[in-house]
Amino acid sequence: MKRTTYAKYAAAALVGTTVLTACGTEPAGTRTKDASVLEDTLAHTPWVPKKVTVDGKDYALPTEGARRKAYITFKPGTAEPGVDGGRSGGTVGCNSFGADVDIQGDTLKVSDLAQTLMGCPGAVGEFEEKFVAVFDNDLKARLEGPPGARTLTLTSSRDGTITLREQKPPALKGTRWSLGGNAHLTLTETNTVTGSLGCNSFRGKATVKDGTIEFGRLATTRMMCAGPVMKTERELAGILSGKVSYQQEHDSLKITKAPGKSVTARAE
Repeated sequence: MKRTTYAKYAAAALVGTTVLTACGTEPAGTRTKDASVLEDTLAHTPWVPKKVTVDGKDYALPTEGARRKAYITFKPGTAEPGVDGGRSGGTVGCNSFGADVDIQGDTLKVSDLAQTLMGCPGAVGEFEEKFVAVFDNDLKARLEGPPGARTLTLTSSRDGTITLREQKPPALKGTRWSLGGNAHLTLTETNTVTGSLGCNSFRGKATVKDGTIEFGRLATTRMMCAGPVMKTERELAGILSGKVSYQQEHDSLKITKAPGKSVTARAE
């Protein structure tokens, strides 16, 4: 019986390129070199489900809306006793789900899957049902393709195959980065920045080079806003001034002015 509790899950990252094939028999729970490679490769980058194949029939991820929302991330590790759901998971466009994923050789052992229980209409609901039925199994994993365009194929011995594609990280420039609430910024190819501090909008110079962004003096509007909003605006303006360091990890962008003074943005 499927579990029905909701579990939180965390994103993880993708490094290296490899094609993994069967590596023989191993005692249960034994870590192998292939297990380590696969675990490293499934850390940090979300995957986009492309199709599920059941009994020779392909079910493609339907509708543009579902494609924009869908992602699967992996944080491998053994299951925590008594905890439903796990830190691997995501959504295929409707319900969210989490599961524990333990890697043994070229096999992903999925357990404790838990999901929300919204009603999903039509093709989205059908795709989700097929996806979860295949995913909640022991799955043989195969990775193919170059970095940035890798395909991950997960095959169940009894239920079918899931095909996923590596999700490309957003471009640093040209992407609107959300800073929380109504605040956001966009860096441009012409070394400028525009955005909002939450209430007032701003624009100015911003030069990206060698892991740093050098902000010129920002020109802002002069609207009077609520006290807490103005306080947040002043703090944010202080961070977005002068030379700062930045770290982009897929859809997150951390901007650091000094130890203890940083802000993390998310790609919209």
